[in-house]
Amino acid sequence: MSLLKRIEQGKSSEESATPTQIGGEGSRLASLQARRVSAPAATPQAGSYFDLKTRVQNKLLAELDPSMDITKTDEVRRTIQNLYEQILSEENIVLSRPERARLFEQISAEILGFGPLQPLLDDDSVTEIMVNGAKNIYIERKGKIHRVPVTFESNDHVMRIIDRIVAPLGRRIDESSPYVDARLPDGSRVNAIIPPLSLVGPTLTIRKFARNPITIEQLLEFGTLTPESLQFIKACVQARINIVISGGTGSGKTTLLNILSSFIPGDERIITIENAAELQLRQEHVVTLESRPPNIEGRGEISIRQLVINALRMRPDRIIIGEIRDEAALDMLQAMNTGHDGSMTTLHSNAPRDALSRLETMTLMAGMDLPVRAVREQVASAVDMIIHQERLRDGSRRVVNITEISGMEGEIITTTDIFVFEQTGVEEGKVIGTLRPTGLRPKFMDKLEASGIHLPPSIFGVGSRQRY
Repeated sequence: MSLLKRIEQGKSSEESATPTQIGGEGSRLASLQARRVSAPAATPQAGSYFDLKTRVQNKLLAELDPSMDITKTDEVRRTIQNLYEQILSEENIVLSRPERARLFEQISAEILGFGPLQPLLDDDSVTEIMVNGAKNIYIERKGKIHRVPVTFESNDHVMRIIDRIVAPLGRRIDESSPYVDARLPDGSRVNAIIPPLSLVGPTLTIRKFARNPITIEQLLEFGTLTPESLQFIKACVQARINIVISGGTGSGKTTLLNILSSFIPGDERIITIENAAELQLRQEHVVTLESRPPNIEGRGEISIRQLVINALRMRPDRIIIGEIRDEAALDMLQAMNTGHDGSMTTLHSNAPRDALSRLETMTLMAGMDLPVRAVREQVASAVDMIIHQERLRDGSRRVVNITEISGMEGEIITTTDIFVFEQTGVEEGKVIGTLRPTGLRPKFMDKLEASGIHLPPSIFGVGSRQRY
Protein backbone atom coordinates (compact mmCIF):
# COMPACT_ATOMS: atom_id res chain seq x y z
CA MET A 1 0.00 0.00 0.00
CA SER A 2 1.55 3.31 -1.05
CA LEU A 3 1.96 6.29 1.22
CA LEU A 4 -0.29 8.33 -1.01
CA LYS A 5 -3.11 5.78 -0.83
CA ARG A 6 -2.78 5.83 2.95
CA ILE A 7 -3.07 9.60 3.00
CA GLU A 8 -5.93 9.56 0.52
CA GLN A 9 -8.21 7.29 2.59
CA GLY A 10 -11.27 9.32 3.27
CA LYS A 11 -12.14 9.81 -0.38
CA SER A 12 -15.89 9.55 0.10
CA SER A 13 -16.10 12.78 2.06
CA GLU A 14 -13.45 14.69 0.12
CA GLU A 15 -15.67 16.34 -2.48
CA SER A 16 -17.24 18.54 0.17
CA ALA A 17 -14.20 18.58 2.44
CA THR A 18 -12.93 21.49 4.42
CA PRO A 19 -9.35 22.58 3.63
CA THR A 20 -7.97 20.48 6.49
CA GLN A 21 -9.20 17.19 5.06
CA ILE A 22 -6.84 14.64 3.58
CA GLY A 23 -7.12 12.84 0.28
CA GLY A 24 -9.30 12.99 -2.77
CA GLU A 25 -9.37 11.00 -5.97
CA GLY A 26 -7.22 13.23 -8.14
CA SER A 27 -3.70 12.50 -9.27
CA ARG A 28 -1.03 11.66 -6.71
CA LEU A 29 0.83 14.91 -7.17
CA ALA A 30 -2.35 16.99 -7.06
CA SER A 31 -3.43 15.27 -3.85
CA LEU A 32 -0.11 15.92 -2.18
CA GLN A 33 -0.10 19.54 -3.28
CA ALA A 34 -3.64 20.03 -1.99
CA ARG A 35 -2.60 18.57 1.33
CA ARG A 36 0.56 20.71 1.46
CA VAL A 37 -1.20 24.05 0.95
CA SER A 38 -4.19 23.26 3.15
CA ALA A 39 -4.87 25.33 6.23
CA PRO A 40 -7.25 24.79 9.14
CA ALA A 41 -10.70 26.30 8.92
CA ALA A 42 -10.04 28.35 12.02
CA THR A 43 -6.46 29.66 11.65
CA PRO A 44 -4.64 29.74 14.99
CA GLN A 45 -2.55 32.69 15.96
CA ALA A 46 0.99 32.66 14.54
CA GLY A 47 3.60 30.91 16.61
CA SER A 48 1.17 28.53 18.28
CA TYR A 49 2.05 24.87 18.66
CA PHE A 50 -0.79 23.84 16.39
CA ASP A 51 0.36 26.24 13.67
CA LEU A 52 3.90 24.88 13.96
CA LYS A 53 2.68 21.29 13.70
CA THR A 54 0.58 22.12 10.62
CA ARG A 55 3.46 23.88 8.84
CA VAL A 56 6.00 21.13 9.54
CA GLN A 57 3.52 18.41 8.65
CA ASN A 58 2.56 20.02 5.35
CA LYS A 59 6.17 20.56 4.36
CA LEU A 60 7.05 17.01 5.32
CA LEU A 61 4.22 15.62 3.19
CA ALA A 62 5.43 17.71 0.25
CA GLU A 63 8.94 16.26 0.58
CA LEU A 64 7.92 12.59 0.93
CA ASP A 65 7.90 10.24 -2.03
CA PRO A 66 4.17 9.56 -2.66
CA SER A 67 4.85 6.06 -4.00
CA MET A 68 6.57 4.95 -0.81
CA ASP A 69 5.26 1.67 0.59
CA ILE A 70 4.17 2.43 4.15
CA THR A 71 3.84 -1.24 5.06
CA LYS A 72 7.63 -1.05 5.59
CA THR A 73 7.01 0.90 8.76
CA ASP A 74 10.56 1.09 10.12
CA GLU A 75 12.01 2.27 6.82
CA VAL A 76 9.29 4.90 6.31
CA ARG A 77 9.66 6.10 9.90
CA ARG A 78 13.40 6.61 9.43
CA THR A 79 12.75 8.56 6.23
CA ILE A 80 10.19 10.74 7.98
CA GLN A 81 12.58 11.35 10.89
CA ASN A 82 15.40 12.44 8.57
CA LEU A 83 13.13 14.83 6.65
CA TYR A 84 11.66 16.10 9.93
CA GLU A 85 15.09 16.98 11.34
CA GLN A 86 16.04 18.59 8.04
CA ILE A 87 12.92 20.79 7.99
CA LEU A 88 13.44 21.95 11.57
CA SER A 89 17.03 22.84 10.74
CA GLU A 90 16.16 24.69 7.50
CA GLU A 91 13.46 26.76 9.22
CA ASN A 92 15.59 27.44 12.32
CA ILE A 93 12.88 26.00 14.56
CA VAL A 94 14.26 25.62 18.07
CA LEU A 95 12.55 23.05 20.28
CA SER A 96 13.56 21.29 23.44
CA ARG A 97 14.27 17.57 23.14
CA PRO A 98 10.90 16.51 24.67
CA GLU A 99 8.99 18.98 22.46
CA ARG A 100 10.87 17.80 19.38
CA ALA A 101 10.09 14.15 20.16
CA ARG A 102 6.44 14.93 20.93
CA LEU A 103 5.95 16.84 17.67
CA PHE A 104 7.59 14.04 15.67
CA GLU A 105 5.36 11.38 17.24
CA GLN A 106 2.21 13.39 16.53
CA ILE A 107 3.17 13.98 12.90
CA SER A 108 4.18 10.33 12.43
CA ALA A 109 0.83 9.23 13.85
CA GLU A 110 -0.98 11.44 11.33
CA ILE A 111 0.94 9.93 8.41
CA LEU A 112 1.40 6.31 9.45
CA GLY A 113 -1.27 5.72 12.06
CA PHE A 114 -4.57 7.06 13.34
CA GLY A 115 -3.63 10.51 14.56
CA PRO A 116 -4.28 11.34 18.23
CA LEU A 117 -5.64 7.82 18.80
CA GLN A 118 -2.36 6.09 17.95
CA PRO A 119 -0.80 6.36 21.44
CA LEU A 120 -4.00 4.93 22.94
CA LEU A 121 -4.01 2.09 20.41
CA ASP A 122 -0.38 1.34 21.32
CA ASP A 123 -1.17 1.26 25.06
CA ASP A 124 -1.84 -2.39 25.96
CA SER A 125 -3.64 -1.39 29.18
CA VAL A 126 -6.40 0.39 27.20
CA THR A 127 -9.19 -2.01 26.23
CA GLU A 128 -11.68 0.43 24.67
CA ILE A 129 -11.50 3.90 23.13
CA MET A 130 -14.56 6.15 22.92
CA VAL A 131 -14.45 9.39 20.89
CA ASN A 132 -17.44 11.67 21.53
CA GLY A 133 -16.71 14.43 19.05
CA ALA A 134 -13.36 16.14 18.63
CA LYS A 135 -12.73 17.23 22.21
CA ASN A 136 -14.06 14.39 24.38
CA ILE A 137 -12.14 11.13 24.38
CA TYR A 138 -12.61 8.38 26.96
CA ILE A 139 -10.90 5.04 27.47
CA GLU A 140 -11.65 1.86 29.37
CA ARG A 141 -8.86 0.52 31.53
CA LYS A 142 -9.35 -2.48 33.84
CA GLY A 143 -13.09 -2.32 33.25
CA LYS A 144 -13.39 1.35 34.32
CA ILE A 145 -13.97 4.38 32.08
CA HIS A 146 -11.63 7.40 32.29
CA ARG A 147 -11.42 10.63 30.32
CA VAL A 148 -8.03 11.31 28.73
CA PRO A 149 -6.40 14.67 27.87
CA VAL A 150 -6.30 13.90 24.15
CA THR A 151 -8.21 15.86 21.52
CA PHE A 152 -8.62 16.16 17.78
CA GLU A 153 -8.15 19.45 15.96
CA SER A 154 -11.77 19.51 14.78
CA ASN A 155 -14.69 17.29 13.82
CA ASP A 156 -13.25 17.20 10.30
CA HIS A 157 -10.08 15.72 11.79
CA VAL A 158 -12.15 12.95 13.41
CA MET A 159 -13.86 12.31 10.07
CA ARG A 160 -10.51 11.90 8.33
CA ILE A 161 -9.45 9.25 10.83
CA ILE A 162 -12.80 7.43 10.49
CA ASP A 163 -12.47 7.48 6.69
CA ARG A 164 -8.93 6.16 7.00
CA ILE A 165 -10.23 3.19 9.02
CA VAL A 166 -13.21 2.24 6.86
CA ALA A 167 -11.91 2.99 3.33
CA PRO A 168 -9.51 0.00 3.06
CA LEU A 169 -12.42 -2.31 3.93
CA GLY A 170 -14.53 -1.06 1.03
CA ARG A 171 -16.98 0.58 3.44
CA ARG A 172 -18.15 4.16 3.57
CA ILE A 173 -19.65 6.64 5.98
CA ASP A 174 -21.45 9.83 4.94
CA GLU A 175 -24.81 11.53 5.41
CA SER A 176 -26.60 8.88 3.37
CA SER A 177 -24.98 6.07 5.40
CA PRO A 178 -24.12 7.74 8.72
CA TYR A 179 -22.96 4.70 10.71
CA VAL A 180 -20.65 1.80 10.01
CA ASP A 181 -19.04 -1.26 11.59
CA ALA A 182 -15.43 -1.90 10.68
CA ARG A 183 -12.17 -3.24 12.07
CA LEU A 184 -8.57 -2.16 12.41
CA PRO A 185 -5.72 -4.10 10.79
CA ASP A 186 -5.13 -5.94 14.09
CA GLY A 187 -8.78 -7.05 14.24
CA SER A 188 -9.98 -4.50 16.80
CA ARG A 189 -13.71 -3.80 16.43
CA VAL A 190 -14.74 -0.31 15.29
CA ASN A 191 -18.11 1.43 15.21
CA ALA A 192 -18.59 4.97 13.95
CA ILE A 193 -21.69 7.14 13.80
CA ILE A 194 -21.72 10.71 12.53
CA PRO A 195 -24.08 13.71 12.27
CA PRO A 196 -26.96 14.08 11.68
CA LEU A 197 -27.54 10.97 13.81
CA SER A 198 -24.90 11.92 16.39
CA LEU A 199 -25.57 15.34 17.89
CA VAL A 200 -22.15 15.60 19.58
CA GLY A 201 -20.15 15.25 16.37
CA PRO A 202 -18.48 12.18 14.84
CA THR A 203 -18.50 9.39 17.42
CA LEU A 204 -16.02 6.53 17.25
CA THR A 205 -15.87 3.43 19.46
CA ILE A 206 -12.94 1.03 19.23
CA ARG A 207 -12.91 -2.24 21.16
CA LYS A 208 -9.28 -3.23 21.11
CA PHE A 209 -7.97 -6.71 20.67
CA ALA A 210 -5.16 -7.66 22.97
CA ARG A 211 -1.83 -7.63 21.15
CA ASN A 212 -1.27 -11.07 22.64
CA PRO A 213 -4.65 -12.86 22.75
CA ILE A 214 -5.93 -13.76 26.20
CA THR A 215 -5.01 -17.28 27.17
CA ILE A 216 -6.82 -19.97 29.14
CA GLU A 217 -4.38 -19.43 32.00
CA GLN A 218 -5.27 -15.73 32.13
CA LEU A 219 -8.99 -16.50 32.27
CA LEU A 220 -8.32 -18.69 35.30
CA GLU A 221 -6.10 -16.02 36.84
CA PHE A 222 -8.77 -13.33 36.33
CA GLY A 223 -11.38 -15.58 37.93
CA THR A 224 -13.52 -15.60 34.79
CA LEU A 225 -13.68 -19.39 35.03
CA THR A 226 -12.61 -22.04 37.52
CA PRO A 227 -10.51 -25.10 36.60
CA GLU A 228 -13.57 -27.34 37.06
CA SER A 229 -15.86 -25.23 34.87
CA LEU A 230 -13.13 -24.89 32.24
CA GLN A 231 -12.65 -28.66 32.12
CA PHE A 232 -16.39 -29.10 31.70
CA ILE A 233 -16.62 -26.52 28.90
CA LYS A 234 -13.64 -28.03 27.10
CA ALA A 235 -15.32 -31.43 27.21
CA CYS A 236 -18.54 -29.91 25.83
CA VAL A 237 -16.73 -28.33 22.87
CA GLN A 238 -14.86 -31.52 22.05
CA ALA A 239 -18.09 -33.55 22.29
CA ARG A 240 -19.76 -31.15 19.80
CA ILE A 241 -22.29 -29.61 22.17
CA ASN A 242 -24.10 -26.60 20.64
CA ILE A 243 -23.23 -23.54 22.74
CA VAL A 244 -24.60 -20.00 22.95
CA ILE A 245 -22.52 -17.40 24.83
CA SER A 246 -24.70 -14.60 26.18
CA GLY A 247 -23.99 -11.40 28.07
CA GLY A 248 -24.09 -7.64 27.97
CA THR A 249 -21.98 -5.24 25.93
CA GLY A 250 -18.30 -5.52 26.79
CA SER A 251 -18.80 -8.55 29.01
CA GLY A 252 -16.17 -10.57 27.13
CA LYS A 253 -18.34 -12.79 24.93
CA THR A 254 -16.07 -12.70 21.88
CA THR A 255 -12.95 -13.31 23.98
CA LEU A 256 -14.60 -16.35 25.54
CA LEU A 257 -15.72 -17.57 22.11
CA ASN A 258 -12.11 -17.37 20.94
CA ILE A 259 -11.01 -19.44 23.93
CA LEU A 260 -13.73 -22.05 23.34
CA SER A 261 -12.86 -22.32 19.66
CA SER A 262 -9.31 -23.30 20.62
CA PHE A 263 -10.70 -26.60 21.96
CA ILE A 264 -12.05 -27.63 18.53
CA PRO A 265 -9.98 -30.48 17.07
CA GLY A 266 -7.67 -29.44 14.25
CA ASP A 267 -9.08 -31.96 11.76
CA GLU A 268 -12.49 -30.25 11.51
CA ARG A 269 -13.58 -27.71 8.88
CA ILE A 270 -14.75 -24.53 10.60
CA ILE A 271 -16.65 -21.68 8.95
CA THR A 272 -16.88 -18.37 10.81
CA ILE A 273 -19.45 -15.72 9.93
CA GLU A 274 -19.23 -12.15 11.26
CA ASN A 275 -20.26 -8.59 10.54
CA ALA A 276 -16.64 -7.48 11.02
CA ALA A 277 -14.10 -10.30 11.19
CA GLU A 278 -12.57 -10.40 14.66
CA LEU A 279 -12.44 -14.04 15.72
CA GLN A 280 -8.90 -15.37 16.03
CA LEU A 281 -9.10 -19.10 15.48
CA ARG A 282 -5.85 -21.05 15.70
CA GLN A 283 -6.91 -24.04 13.62
CA GLU A 284 -5.56 -24.52 10.12
CA HIS A 285 -8.81 -25.38 8.30
CA VAL A 286 -10.84 -22.22 8.88
CA VAL A 287 -12.92 -20.28 6.33
CA THR A 288 -13.74 -16.73 7.42
CA LEU A 289 -16.81 -15.02 5.95
CA GLU A 290 -17.77 -11.38 6.48
CA SER A 291 -21.07 -9.68 5.72
CA ARG A 292 -21.18 -6.71 3.36
CA PRO A 293 -23.22 -3.50 3.68
CA PRO A 294 -25.08 -1.99 0.69
CA ASN A 295 -23.11 0.19 -1.72
CA ILE A 296 -23.79 3.84 -2.44
CA GLU A 297 -26.75 2.85 -4.67
CA GLY A 298 -28.23 0.81 -1.84
CA ARG A 299 -27.44 -2.49 -3.55
CA GLY A 300 -25.10 -5.40 -3.01
CA GLU A 301 -25.80 -6.04 0.67
CA ILE A 302 -24.89 -9.53 1.91
CA SER A 303 -26.38 -10.28 5.33
CA ILE A 304 -25.35 -12.69 8.05
CA ARG A 305 -28.44 -14.74 7.20
CA GLN A 306 -27.40 -15.13 3.56
CA LEU A 307 -23.92 -16.18 4.65
CA VAL A 308 -25.33 -18.80 7.03
CA ILE A 309 -27.44 -20.25 4.22
CA ASN A 310 -24.40 -20.29 1.93
CA ALA A 311 -22.20 -21.83 4.64
CA LEU A 312 -24.48 -24.88 4.73
CA ARG A 313 -23.34 -25.65 1.16
CA MET A 314 -19.65 -25.43 2.09
CA ARG A 315 -19.39 -28.76 3.93
CA PRO A 316 -18.78 -27.29 7.39
CA ASP A 317 -18.15 -29.46 10.44
CA ARG A 318 -18.93 -26.47 12.64
CA ILE A 319 -20.37 -23.02 12.05
CA ILE A 320 -19.32 -20.20 14.36
CA ILE A 321 -21.26 -16.94 14.15
CA GLY A 322 -19.68 -13.92 15.81
CA GLU A 323 -23.03 -12.57 16.97
CA ILE A 324 -26.69 -13.29 16.27
CA ARG A 325 -28.78 -10.14 16.28
CA ASP A 326 -31.60 -10.65 13.76
CA GLU A 327 -33.54 -13.21 11.71
CA ALA A 328 -30.29 -15.11 11.04
CA ALA A 329 -31.17 -16.87 14.33
CA LEU A 330 -33.61 -19.07 12.42
CA ASP A 331 -30.94 -20.30 10.02
CA MET A 332 -28.47 -20.80 12.85
CA LEU A 333 -30.99 -23.00 14.69
CA GLN A 334 -31.60 -24.91 11.45
CA ALA A 335 -27.86 -25.48 11.07
CA MET A 336 -27.57 -26.74 14.65
CA ASN A 337 -30.50 -29.07 14.01
CA THR A 338 -29.25 -30.49 10.72
CA GLY A 339 -25.98 -32.18 11.55
CA HIS A 340 -23.70 -29.24 12.34
CA ASP A 341 -23.25 -30.14 16.00
CA GLY A 342 -20.69 -28.19 17.98
CA SER A 343 -21.71 -24.85 16.46
CA MET A 344 -21.33 -21.72 18.56
CA THR A 345 -22.52 -18.13 18.60
CA THR A 346 -22.93 -15.12 20.89
CA LEU A 347 -25.87 -12.85 21.61
CA HIS A 348 -26.75 -9.99 23.95
CA SER A 349 -28.91 -10.77 26.97
CA ASN A 350 -29.23 -10.18 30.70
CA ALA A 351 -29.50 -13.82 31.76
CA PRO A 352 -29.71 -17.34 30.27
CA ARG A 353 -33.52 -17.22 30.33
CA ASP A 354 -33.44 -13.86 28.55
CA ALA A 355 -31.12 -15.38 25.94
CA LEU A 356 -33.82 -17.94 25.12
CA SER A 357 -36.43 -15.18 24.83
CA ARG A 358 -34.18 -13.22 22.48
CA LEU A 359 -33.53 -16.28 20.33
CA GLU A 360 -37.27 -16.81 20.09
CA THR A 361 -37.91 -13.17 19.16
CA MET A 362 -35.14 -13.06 16.55
CA THR A 363 -36.39 -16.29 14.99
CA LEU A 364 -39.87 -14.76 14.65
CA MET A 365 -38.24 -11.77 12.92
CA ALA A 366 -37.64 -14.07 9.92
CA GLY A 367 -41.32 -13.54 9.08
CA MET A 368 -42.13 -17.22 8.63
CA ASP A 369 -45.30 -16.94 10.75
CA LEU A 370 -44.24 -19.91 12.84
CA PRO A 371 -46.22 -20.95 15.93
CA VAL A 372 -44.46 -19.95 19.15
CA ARG A 373 -44.38 -23.55 20.31
CA ALA A 374 -42.62 -24.63 17.11
CA VAL A 375 -40.00 -21.93 17.61
CA ARG A 376 -39.41 -22.97 21.20
CA GLU A 377 -39.09 -26.61 20.19
CA GLN A 378 -36.48 -25.57 17.63
CA VAL A 379 -34.55 -23.62 20.28
CA ALA A 380 -34.78 -26.42 22.86
CA SER A 381 -33.66 -29.01 20.30
CA ALA A 382 -30.83 -26.95 18.77
CA VAL A 383 -29.16 -25.28 21.76
CA ASP A 384 -27.59 -27.57 24.34
CA MET A 385 -25.96 -25.04 26.66
CA ILE A 386 -25.82 -21.33 27.44
CA ILE A 387 -22.74 -19.74 28.99
CA HIS A 388 -23.67 -16.37 30.46
CA GLN A 389 -20.97 -13.79 31.17
CA GLU A 390 -21.23 -10.43 32.94
CA ARG A 391 -19.05 -7.42 33.61
CA LEU A 392 -19.40 -6.90 37.36
CA ARG A 393 -19.44 -3.52 39.08
CA ASP A 394 -15.69 -3.70 39.82
CA GLY A 395 -15.00 -4.02 36.09
CA SER A 396 -14.13 -7.72 36.23
CA ARG A 397 -15.62 -10.07 33.67
CA ARG A 398 -16.95 -13.34 35.04
CA VAL A 399 -18.92 -16.30 33.78
CA VAL A 400 -21.94 -16.29 36.13
CA ASN A 401 -24.02 -19.14 34.68
CA ILE A 402 -23.39 -22.34 32.77
CA THR A 403 -26.88 -23.56 31.99
CA GLU A 404 -28.12 -26.66 30.21
CA ILE A 405 -31.20 -26.45 27.97
CA SER A 406 -32.85 -29.64 29.16
CA GLY A 407 -36.00 -29.77 27.02
CA MET A 408 -39.65 -28.70 26.98
CA GLU A 409 -42.37 -28.97 29.59
CA GLY A 410 -45.63 -27.99 27.96
CA GLU A 411 -45.02 -24.60 26.35
CA ILE A 412 -41.95 -23.76 28.44
CA ILE A 413 -38.28 -24.43 27.70
CA THR A 414 -36.70 -25.96 30.79
CA THR A 415 -33.18 -25.15 31.94
CA THR A 416 -30.80 -26.53 34.53
CA ASP A 417 -27.94 -24.53 36.06
CA ILE A 418 -24.75 -26.63 36.11
CA PHE A 419 -22.50 -23.85 37.47
CA VAL A 420 -23.57 -20.59 39.16
CA PHE A 421 -21.44 -17.65 40.31
CA GLU A 422 -21.66 -17.24 44.06
CA GLN A 423 -20.68 -13.82 45.40
CA THR A 424 -19.36 -13.89 48.94
CA GLY A 425 -18.63 -10.20 49.47
CA VAL A 426 -16.89 -7.03 48.33
CA GLU A 427 -13.39 -6.07 49.50
CA GLU A 428 -11.90 -2.67 48.63
CA GLY A 429 -14.35 -2.35 45.76
CA LYS A 430 -13.48 -5.77 44.34
CA VAL A 431 -16.20 -8.39 44.01
CA ILE A 432 -15.28 -11.62 45.81
CA GLY A 433 -16.84 -14.86 44.65
CA THR A 434 -16.39 -17.92 42.49
CA LEU A 435 -18.21 -20.08 39.97
CA ARG A 436 -19.48 -23.11 41.86
CA PRO A 437 -21.09 -26.36 40.69
CA THR A 438 -24.73 -26.86 41.65
CA GLY A 439 -24.33 -30.61 42.15
CA LEU A 440 -26.45 -31.40 39.07
CA ARG A 441 -25.12 -33.30 36.08
CA PRO A 442 -26.31 -32.32 32.59
CA LYS A 443 -28.53 -34.66 30.61
CA PHE A 444 -26.09 -34.63 27.72
CA MET A 445 -23.46 -36.49 29.78
CA ASP A 446 -24.20 -39.56 27.64
CA LYS A 447 -23.05 -37.59 24.59
CA LEU A 448 -19.78 -36.67 26.33
CA GLU A 449 -19.15 -40.28 27.31
CA ALA A 450 -19.98 -41.47 23.79
CA SER A 451 -17.18 -39.19 22.61
CA GLY A 452 -14.78 -40.94 24.98
CA ILE A 453 -14.79 -38.10 27.55
CA HIS A 454 -15.30 -39.13 31.16
CA LEU A 455 -15.50 -36.33 33.73
CA PRO A 456 -15.05 -37.08 37.43
CA PRO A 457 -18.14 -36.48 39.61
CA SER A 458 -16.17 -33.94 41.67
CA ILE A 459 -16.38 -31.44 38.77
CA PHE A 460 -20.10 -31.17 39.43
CA GLY A 461 -19.68 -31.01 43.20
CA VAL A 462 -20.90 -34.56 43.65
CA GLY A 463 -19.33 -36.30 46.62
CA SER A 464 -17.10 -33.32 47.49
CA ARG A 465 -19.64 -30.72 48.54
CA GLN A 466 -23.29 -30.30 49.27
CA ARG A 467 -25.80 -30.02 46.48
CA TYR A 468 -26.94 -26.46 45.83
